[in-house]
Parts: sequence; C-alpha cells; structure tokens
Amino acid sequence: MTLIDIPLDLKQFGANSADAEIINAAESCRTTARRLITEERYMDALERTVEALRSLRDFSDFENTEFRALLVALLFDLSEIHFALKDYKQSEKDLDMLFKVLDRLMHEDSDRFGPFHILAMELSTRTLRSRKKALDLLAKQQMHTGQLYEKVNSGVVAATEKLVESLRKLAQLLASSGEYRAAMKFYAEAIKYSKKRTGRVTRREIKMTIEMAEIMMRIRQMRPRAKRLLNAILPHAVTLGTIELEEDILALIEIIDQDILAEPKWKAFLHRLSLSDKKGKAEMRAKKEKARLATAVAKEIVDDVVADHIEAEAAREVGEKAEKIAKKAARKSRKKAEKEIVAEVEEKAEESEKTES
Repeated sequence: MTLIDIPLDLKQFGANSADAEIINAAESCRTTARRLITEERYMDALERTVEALRSLRDFSDFENTEFRALLVALLFDLSEIHFALKDYKQSEKDLDMLFKVLDRLMHEDSDRFGPFHILAMELSTRTLRSRKKALDLLAKQQMHTGQLYEKVNSGVVAATEKLVESLRKLAQLLASSGEYRAAMKFYAEAIKYSKKRTGRVTRREIKMTIEMAEIMMRIRQMRPRAKRLLNAILPHAVTLGTIELEEDILALIEIIDQDILAEPKWKAFLHRLSLSDKKGKAEMRAKKEKARLATAVAKEIVDDVVADHIEAEAAREVGEKAEKIAKKAARKSRKKAEKEIVAEVEEKAEESEKTES
C-alpha cells in the first residue's frame, strides 16, 4: 500500500485560527489512520479517514491550495483503504473525486503536485487490473461452485465444507467487482449451508455475517438493515468470547451511526466542492478564451502590419515602375525632339543651298 505525504505550508494560517485547528484535527486523524493501516485494521482506518474528511467541512476557503492538497492526500488514503478492502469499485470512485481536485492543482503548480499525480495514476492502474483479475476469477469460481452444488445435492457430505468456502469466495469476488447485491445473496447461501453443517453459530458464521454487513454498508439504503444484522450477531460474538470480532461489529455499527454521506452538511460540503471545481473550470475556460482573443488580436495586428508592408512595397514597386516609364518616355521624347531639330536644320540647309544656286 502506498501512502503519500504532501508537505503543507501552514504559515499563512494564524496559530490559533479556526482553519489551522481544522487542518491539525484532520492531520491527527490521518496519523491515527496510518497506524491502523500498518496493523491491517482497515475498517478502523476507514473510520478515522472519514472523520478527517468530516473535519474539513468547516474550512473557510475551499479554493485554498493547502486545503485542497490535504483533501487530495485524504482521498488517496481513502482509495487505498477501499483497495485493501477489495472494494475496487469504490476505490475508483474515490480516485475520480481525487483527480478532479488534483488536476487543478497540477495546472497551478506541476512541480509540487506532479509526483502525486503519478502515484494516483499508478493506484488507478492497480485498481483496474485488480478489478479485471477479479472478473476473470469470478467466471472460474462460478463454474466451480456449480459443480459443488451438484455434489452436495447428490448427497456428498464432504462437499458441503468446500461449497461454503466456494460461495464465500464467489461473494467476495462479486463484491470486489461492484456487484454488491449478488454478493449478499451468495454470502447468505454460504452462511445457510455453514449453519446447516454445524447446527449452531460458530466463529465462521459470525465472520461471514460481518463480511456480509460490510457489503450492505456499501449500499446506503441498506445501512439500517446492516446495523440490524450486526446487532443480531453481536450477542453470539460475546458468547463465544471472540473479542476481535466483537470489536469489528461495534466499529461497523459506529460507522453506520455516523453515516457521513447521509448528513446534509456533508452533502453541502460536496456541493461546495463541486461548485468550486466548476468555478475553477470556468476560470480556466475564461483564461483560455482570453488567451485565444489575445492571440487573435495579435494575429490581426501582425496581419495589418504585414498588409501595410505589402501595400507599401507594392506602392514602392509601382512608383519605381512609373518612374522608369516616365524616364523612358522622356528619353523617347528627347530623342524625337533631337531628330526633329536635326531634320529641321537639314531642311533649312537644303533650302539655303537652293537659294544660293
């Protein structure tokens, strides 16, 4: 898993300002989330990351570069956590939001944010490859599960254990491919056959029920149902003394109770981000249009200068030709005049000779 660090310039905020407190709170949550990630407690890390995002809602200026840099880092963490949870579809959604923010930062300061754009692209590639791999495995797993169904229905008792694991694996692959409802169906089948085999609720059924609830939570409308399912399985976890599973159940219930995505304030936050993104795009379009107009004006000026130069050159050439023609005409006229004078002199000379004779 890749975790990024974008150094923030917090000097612009007063030490005791509200914005500084918001950023410090988000950074604190992020530090905790990183520790949880190293311990592979991804659901707890997800909760802390969401808490960090929640703290950013009250920031005063969504156009602030340091705010957007921290938002990019948190969205990257969120995508990585969903990737670790094999929720590749949600990981892609997180990256979509990330690129909307990061692309604008790239235009403003490519030297600072360029390396993080490369890391985000690498994560996007990993997500797409993993999703494709999951789809390839899904086809094979479906065939294998079908064969095990036939064996179980034929009375092969030993095949039930393999069928349970195959159904569970199929559900996991469907979930990673974004087919959440189909995944829940196969989880329910796996739990049914597992309970039928053991005749009671064991650690395995509790674990699969938790996994099924996690899938339900990815569909917002099904979160209340997921909570009911978790509350129903919690007493069994307590009875079996499975402290780790008990903590997982309580953590998921807490996440549902703090359903950030359903909060009006969170929706307003996303709306403001969207408006900020649209504003940024509009500003970029305006800059491009301004540059286009400036280029057009410059081109028009150049064209006018060139045209004036061409006209002046043409006029000069015309003037030169006219001058040459005039000179040529003057020379012809002078020669003609000279010939006429010579002819006149010769004529007078002839007349003079005749008179003398």
